[in-house]
Amino acid sequence: MGVCWGPVVRVLVLQAAWALGGGQVRYSVPEEAKAGTVVGRLAQDLGLEAGEPEARRLRLVAQGRRASVEVSGASGALVVSSRLDREELCGKSAPCALRLEVLVERPLRVFHVELEVTDINDNAPLFPAARKNLSLPENSPPGSRFPLEGASDADVGANAQLSYTLSPSEHFSLDLQRSEEYREFLFLVLRRPLDRETMAEHRLVLTAIDGGRPSLTGTMELVISVLDVNDNAPQFNQSVYKVQLPESTAEGTLVAQVNATDPDLGMYGEVIYEIDSVLPPSASDVFSIDTNSGEIRVTGALDFETVTFYDLHVKAKDKGSPPLSGHCKVLVEVLDVNDNAPEVWVTSLSVPVPEDAAVGTVVALLSVSDRDSGANGRVRCAVWPAAPFGLVATFAGSYSLVLREALDRERVSEYEVEVRAEDGGAPALRASRGVRVPVSDVNDNAPAFAQAVYTVLARENNAAGAELARLWARDPDEAGNGRVSYSVAEGVGGAAVAGGGWRAASSYVSVDAESGRLWALQPLDYEEVQVLQFEVRAVDAGEPPLCGNATVQLFVVDENDNAPALLPAAGGGPGGGAVVAKIRAVDADSGYNAWLRYELWEPRGKGPFRVGLYSGEVSTARALEEADGPRQRLVIVVRDHGEPARSATATLSVSLVEGAEAALGGAAAAAAAAATNVWLVVAICAVSSLFLLAVVLYGASRWAPRAAVLSGPGPATLVCASEVGSWSYSQRQSRSLCVAEGAGKSDLMHFHPSLLKGCQTRRLWWWQSRRHYLLLLRVAFC
Repeated sequence: MGVCWGPVVRVLVLQAAWALGGGQVRYSVPEEAKAGTVVGRLAQDLGLEAGEPEARRLRLVAQGRRASVEVSGASGALVVSSRLDREELCGKSAPCALRLEVLVERPLRVFHVELEVTDINDNAPLFPAARKNLSLPENSPPGSRFPLEGASDADVGANAQLSYTLSPSEHFSLDLQRSEEYREFLFLVLRRPLDRETMAEHRLVLTAIDGGRPSLTGTMELVISVLDVNDNAPQFNQSVYKVQLPESTAEGTLVAQVNATDPDLGMYGEVIYEIDSVLPPSASDVFSIDTNSGEIRVTGALDFETVTFYDLHVKAKDKGSPPLSGHCKVLVEVLDVNDNAPEVWVTSLSVPVPEDAAVGTVVALLSVSDRDSGANGRVRCAVWPAAPFGLVATFAGSYSLVLREALDRERVSEYEVEVRAEDGGAPALRASRGVRVPVSDVNDNAPAFAQAVYTVLARENNAAGAELARLWARDPDEAGNGRVSYSVAEGVGGAAVAGGGWRAASSYVSVDAESGRLWALQPLDYEEVQVLQFEVRAVDAGEPPLCGNATVQLFVVDENDNAPALLPAAGGGPGGGAVVAKIRAVDADSGYNAWLRYELWEPRGKGPFRVGLYSGEVSTARALEEADGPRQRLVIVVRDHGEPARSATATLSVSLVEGAEAALGGAAAAAAAAATNVWLVVAICAVSSLFLLAVVLYGASRWAPRAAVLSGPGPATLVCASEVGSWSYSQRQSRSLCVAEGAGKSDLMHFHPSLLKGCQTRRLWWWQSRRHYLLLLRVAFC
């Protein structure tokens, strides 16, 4: 068309609307602008610096129909991308405004741009037909008016303002009338009477000229035939019929009944009706007319969203030869009914949403529309379920789906959100759109053990690397945030070992970082450590990592791995007592493994001596006789109650002597008895004091805060033996006081583990008053 758009574009860009004040930018561009034409400096108007448009992904969001514009990634300018045809986009609507949504990320924001496509004169006026035939009676009086169908122009405004000219004619002229509703009525006016015999046919050219610059024209040829005789045409009782029909009108419904009369007589006065033309032309099959009655009925579907107004030209002809006709218009206005449900589109979706996202975070952008008008097209939107998301209206027909409440992926990892739209019709129509919103994990849960304290029993002498227990901590987070590794906490916990000192727990045990398997680094020795208390730490792989702790109390279970150890034996006292000596033994184990019993191994049978099963007291089983010989050798076996049992053997040599040795032995025995009595009093006092101290310490431990149970040197242990049996208990590096009870005279003994080293032989004197013998006992023990 030879039009230079450069100056026009610059003027329109300078007239681009107010920037960002109300969150909206307006531009204007003429239709048919070439691809690449800059509509406006969008990035600059949005306040973005150089380079930001590309970095923040400035882009347009399509909303169902082609926008024909795009954002230049490098410059951030809004440019024409394809042909803009205002008539295709908006039809006869003016102004033609396209509503665009512009997104920018980091942070996500939405801007609304209104692009007005201005009209240019690119459509020429167009008549319904290139040729129109008219038949006029020759007796038509001057001033007669014959309606003509005007041209239409797809443009708007001044470009669609039409004027008409008629080729020069002495008989005809044009009359153009405009009603208050801006409708045009074009008439062919007869200026001079017609004479069929002079000119039977007139050919004229009707030209329509629009108001554009330069103007465009359209033509239609008028072929006017002059008829003879029948000089009265039918006349309608009104020139315009106005009807309103709802778009839901069923087929067959009566629209209107037109009526025309002809004053002629006979066949020249009989009228038949027909629809001469319909605007728009595509609606020619929507209406029909009864040729005899003039009833106009609906024969097709009405759709307010497609055509809101119909213009029917009705012609009434008589049956003359040639027939005469009259014309009227039937204007049908279509009324909207609520026959279109709302439509919901998701224009942008930002998922997954991190579970620590702030309240107000935009999750999705939605566009809602309804093709109906008025209340039928007003849409209300809501989101279901109501939590944790909500809707915020950002622009006409645009909503943001935002976060209303804090998220917790461990409680709900994904939401199915439904956006529901309802129009204002009666009854209302509804539509919905589902949005799937997954929630991404953040490291907000520390590993948690199933229990705060684990009690583990482990037998001593276990193999190095043996599994002691399995610990497990749960972390509800996912992926690395929930992947747990285990370790023994350094510097926390340990054990006090026998002989003094402290050893860290990490020297005894280790935990597998992945499986939580607790295993021994070395064999455990109950006699060295009984209780090992330490902490196991579970750490996840999040950033930053979170951790949880559990306390492990490892109790070492004793095994029978120590044989009884013999102590120096004690001799019996003089008098009628039957006790010759006491065999003393200790066992480093505990419980049944340290419960000792004594058996006389040799001699077997009915010897003169016997040994207490649990006391270890060697006593006479009967009175000694000369036949028993001057020397007796006793072999005594000491066994514990372990499985299997362990044992030790003691050998006693008993010699029988007479005479001066007896007197000497008696004096020694008396002195020993006196000394024994003194020590007995001291021992009783010491034991009483220890017992009172033990009671006080026990009460304090019951009320004191709980502490780790550690093995190590403890208070002295009191072990008593008698004929009826008792427990014997020993502890390495312990000191014990033992009081022997029996039929013979009591004795007091103090021993120390150093006495167990090597083998020794001692003489013990025993006085038997009945026979006045003095026996010499030699005890060999190891």
